[in-house]
Amino acid sequence: MNPRSFVCCVVVSTMLVLLQSAHARIAPDYIVPCNATTRHCLVKATQDAIPEFVKGLPHLGVPQLDPFVIDKLAIPLSGLKVTFHEGKVSGFKKCIVDDVVSELEKRHFVLQFHCNLTIKGQYEAVGKILLFPINGEGDAKIKLTNLRMKVDINTKYYKDSNGANHFGLKNYKYTFDYGDKVTFDLKNLFKESQELSNTVLVFLNENWKTVAEEFGKPIVDYAVDLAVKTIEKFFVAVPYEELINVPIPTF
Repeated sequence: MNPRSFVCCVVVSTMLVLLQSAHARIAPDYIVPCNATTRHCLVKATQDAIPEFVKGLPHLGVPQLDPFVIDKLAIPLSGLKVTFHEGKVSGFKKCIVDDVVSELEKRHFVLQFHCNLTIKGQYEAVGKILLFPINGEGDAKIKLTNLRMKVDINTKYYKDSNGANHFGLKNYKYTFDYGDKVTFDLKNLFKESQELSNTVLVFLNENWKTVAEEFGKPIVDYAVDLAVKTIEKFFVAVPYEELINVPIPTF
């Protein structure tokens, strides 16, 4: 091969590599696009993706969701000041997807699922919960069995600076119920009396639904907001066409 031919081969090979790189798939292999917005395909694709997706995608700026960390969270309750910190929430990787609705033309997306979640960390509490004065701090563990949730998202479509199509999130709302049971394990509710701490803890668990409605919503709000922001970062990183094999509606 003469030098000129060799140079031409190198140039062509380099251009092919660059072209392949420019069109390389960004979405991980566990994201399998549906060919239609049918419930069966969307539920299966979402369910299959969850165990890996919640591990995070650091190279795309998508954080880990299971476990996710609560550095510090103040929980404003009537008559009680609670601060939860150094916490970890786990269990999202085993969530069960109950329904997925994607209305591309209406720019509307709904996800329904249920999970068993465990929250561990430290707490500080001063004030009153129900009829009991509280002055405690220590280890906290909260288990939610079959927490059921419905997230309703209004979406949009846009092009990035390279002309690639993307999903975007306009706003969202959600509803939930605590499912079958919430179990509380809060150490040292009364610093001066272990016996009283145990008595109140039994009462809290026997009346878990009332307590959860007071205590749990800020934590659920925190978790949902984090999950939605994580999904939004994923949509920013991955083009529309890698997520679903249905032509994007007209802008």
